Amino acid sequence: MKIGDAITWERTFTEEDIRLFNQVSGDEGIHHIMPDEQGHLMVHGLLTATIPTKIGGDMNFIAREMRFQFHRPVFAGDYVKCEAVIVEFEPGEEYINVRTEFVCRNQHGKEVMTGHAQGIVRREGKKQRAKGKEHKSKS
Repeated sequence: MKIGDAITWERTFTEEDIRLFNQVSGDEGIHHIMPDEQGHLMVHGLLTATIPTKIGGDMNFIAREMRFQFHRPVFAGDYVKCEAVIVEFEPGEEYINVRTEFVCRNQHGKEVMTGHAQGIVRREGKKQRAKGKEHKSKS
Protein backbone atom coordinates (compact mmCIF):
# COMPACT_ATOMS: atom_id res chain seq x y z
CA MET A 1 0.00 0.00 0.00
CA LYS A 2 1.09 3.53 -0.76
CA ILE A 3 -0.36 6.99 -1.30
CA GLY A 4 -2.26 7.12 -4.57
CA ASP A 5 -3.21 3.43 -4.63
CA ALA A 6 -6.84 2.99 -5.71
CA ILE A 7 -9.05 0.05 -4.79
CA THR A 8 -12.49 -0.52 -6.30
CA TRP A 9 -15.51 -2.66 -5.50
CA GLU A 10 -18.86 -2.79 -7.19
CA ARG A 11 -22.21 -4.44 -6.68
CA THR A 12 -25.87 -4.33 -7.60
CA PHE A 13 -28.32 -4.00 -4.72
CA THR A 14 -31.41 -6.23 -4.66
CA GLU A 15 -34.77 -6.01 -2.92
CA GLU A 16 -33.66 -9.01 -0.84
CA ASP A 17 -30.57 -7.04 0.33
CA ILE A 18 -32.89 -4.25 1.45
CA ARG A 19 -35.23 -6.64 3.28
CA LEU A 20 -32.32 -8.30 5.09
CA PHE A 21 -30.87 -4.92 6.08
CA ASN A 22 -34.32 -3.90 7.38
CA GLN A 23 -34.11 -6.85 9.77
CA VAL A 24 -30.47 -6.43 10.77
CA SER A 25 -30.58 -2.67 11.26
CA GLY A 26 -34.15 -2.28 12.48
CA ASP A 27 -34.53 0.60 10.00
CA GLU A 28 -37.94 0.02 8.50
CA GLY A 29 -38.62 3.50 7.15
CA ILE A 30 -41.51 3.41 4.70
CA HIS A 31 -39.14 4.19 1.79
CA HIS A 32 -37.25 0.94 2.58
CA ILE A 33 -40.45 -1.16 2.71
CA MET A 34 -42.79 0.30 0.09
CA PRO A 35 -41.72 1.10 -3.47
CA ASP A 36 -42.24 4.71 -4.59
CA GLU A 37 -44.69 5.78 -7.31
CA GLN A 38 -42.21 4.59 -9.99
CA GLY A 39 -41.96 1.19 -8.29
CA HIS A 40 -38.45 1.77 -6.87
CA LEU A 41 -37.45 0.52 -3.42
CA MET A 42 -34.77 2.71 -1.79
CA VAL A 43 -31.53 1.18 -0.48
CA HIS A 44 -30.51 2.26 3.04
CA GLY A 45 -27.67 4.79 3.13
CA LEU A 46 -25.66 2.57 5.46
CA LEU A 47 -26.24 -0.42 3.19
CA THR A 48 -24.73 1.63 0.36
CA ALA A 49 -21.87 2.43 2.76
CA THR A 50 -21.01 -1.28 2.97
CA ILE A 51 -19.18 -0.91 -0.35
CA PRO A 52 -16.28 1.18 1.01
CA THR A 53 -16.48 -0.88 4.21
CA LYS A 54 -15.83 -4.02 2.12
CA ILE A 55 -12.81 -2.29 0.55
CA GLY A 56 -11.49 -1.53 4.05
CA GLY A 57 -11.94 -5.17 5.03
CA ASP A 58 -9.85 -6.23 2.04
CA MET A 59 -7.08 -3.93 3.37
CA ASN A 60 -7.40 -5.29 6.95
CA PHE A 61 -8.27 -1.71 7.85
CA ILE A 62 -9.54 -0.97 11.36
CA ALA A 63 -11.64 2.18 11.10
CA ARG A 64 -11.37 4.91 13.69
CA GLU A 65 -13.44 7.43 11.77
CA MET A 66 -15.72 7.19 8.75
CA ARG A 67 -17.67 9.98 7.10
CA PHE A 68 -20.30 9.53 4.42
CA GLN A 69 -22.05 12.15 2.31
CA PHE A 70 -25.11 10.89 0.47
CA HIS A 71 -25.77 12.81 -2.76
CA ARG A 72 -28.66 10.91 -4.34
CA PRO A 73 -30.70 7.83 -3.53
CA VAL A 74 -29.81 4.30 -4.57
CA PHE A 75 -32.63 1.91 -5.47
CA ALA A 76 -32.97 -1.87 -5.77
CA GLY A 77 -31.49 -2.88 -9.10
CA ASP A 78 -28.95 -0.03 -9.11
CA TYR A 79 -25.32 -0.86 -9.77
CA VAL A 80 -22.83 1.07 -7.63
CA LYS A 81 -19.06 1.18 -8.10
CA CYS A 82 -16.85 2.65 -5.40
CA GLU A 83 -13.24 3.75 -5.73
CA ALA A 84 -11.19 4.36 -2.59
CA VAL A 85 -7.83 6.13 -2.89
CA ILE A 86 -5.15 6.10 -0.19
CA VAL A 87 -4.39 9.76 0.59
CA GLU A 88 -2.37 9.33 3.81
CA PHE A 89 -0.01 6.51 4.72
CA GLU A 90 2.10 6.92 7.85
CA PRO A 91 3.98 3.85 9.09
CA GLY A 92 4.32 3.62 12.85
CA GLU A 93 6.01 1.02 15.04
CA GLU A 94 2.97 -1.24 15.46
CA TYR A 95 0.42 0.24 13.05
CA ILE A 96 0.21 2.01 9.74
CA ASN A 97 -2.06 5.05 9.89
CA VAL A 98 -4.14 5.19 6.74
CA ARG A 99 -6.69 7.63 5.36
CA THR A 100 -8.76 6.94 2.27
CA GLU A 101 -11.14 9.09 0.28
CA PHE A 102 -13.86 7.39 -1.72
CA VAL A 103 -16.38 8.12 -4.43
CA CYS A 104 -19.29 5.81 -5.24
CA ARG A 105 -21.11 6.19 -8.56
CA ASN A 106 -24.24 4.57 -9.93
CA GLN A 107 -24.69 2.88 -13.30
CA HIS A 108 -25.19 6.32 -14.89
CA GLY A 109 -21.84 7.62 -13.58
CA LYS A 110 -23.56 9.93 -11.07
CA GLU A 111 -22.08 10.30 -7.59
CA VAL A 112 -24.32 8.70 -4.99
CA MET A 113 -21.95 8.85 -2.02
CA THR A 114 -18.54 10.31 -1.17
CA GLY A 115 -16.52 10.34 2.01
CA HIS A 116 -13.39 9.33 3.81
CA ALA A 117 -12.17 6.80 6.32
CA GLN A 118 -9.29 7.09 8.74
CA GLY A 119 -7.82 4.24 10.73
CA ILE A 120 -5.01 1.77 11.09
CA VAL A 121 -3.63 -1.37 9.56
CA ARG A 122 -1.69 -3.59 11.95
CA ARG A 123 1.84 -4.45 10.97
CA GLU A 124 1.95 -8.21 10.31
CA GLY A 125 5.23 -8.83 12.14
CA LYS A 126 3.93 -7.30 15.37
CA LYS A 127 0.72 -9.31 15.23
CA GLN A 128 2.57 -12.57 14.65
CA ARG A 129 5.08 -11.87 17.46
CA ALA A 130 2.25 -11.09 19.86
CA LYS A 131 0.59 -14.39 19.01
CA GLY A 132 3.86 -16.23 19.57
CA LYS A 133 4.34 -14.64 23.01
CA GLU A 134 0.78 -15.48 23.99
CA HIS A 135 1.26 -19.09 22.97
CA LYS A 136 4.53 -19.43 24.93
CA SER A 137 3.01 -18.05 28.14
CA LYS A 138 0.31 -20.74 28.07
CA SER A 139 2.84 -23.59 27.99
